[in-house]
Amino acid sequence: MKPLLAALKAGIGIKALAHITGGGFIDNIPRVLPDHLAAHVDLNAVTVPKVFGWLSHVGGMSEREMLRTFNCGVGMLVAVAPDDAQKLVDHLAASGETAAVVGKLTARTGEPVTFDGKLAL
Repeated sequence: MKPLLAALKAGIGIKALAHITGGGFIDNIPRVLPDHLAAHVDLNAVTVPKVFGWLSHVGGMSEREMLRTFNCGVGMLVAVAPDDAQKLVDHLAASGETAAVVGKLTARTGEPVTFDGKLAL
């Protein structure tokens, strides 16, 4: 959390933070979005710890259920302007955090969160 506070103080342009806890991606991301925006998450860009593959297999859980229930290794999603995305990734990496661009925001025409790709479960 301290690296994100430092990024805020540095003026990197953070617009929203979504802590991905119980409720996973599907329930947590819409909480920080205005009604006119949707999040499109590239699941191929998410590094999934092996324990989530085990949970999915042993629990017989579909990818969709995993995304609704667990964070799948993503503790926080940060909304920033596209021009600030790499700046934030670099700032967090310099602070010892693992960060990556995993999606984009667009005008909402349907579901508030959509997914491309597949989780590496």
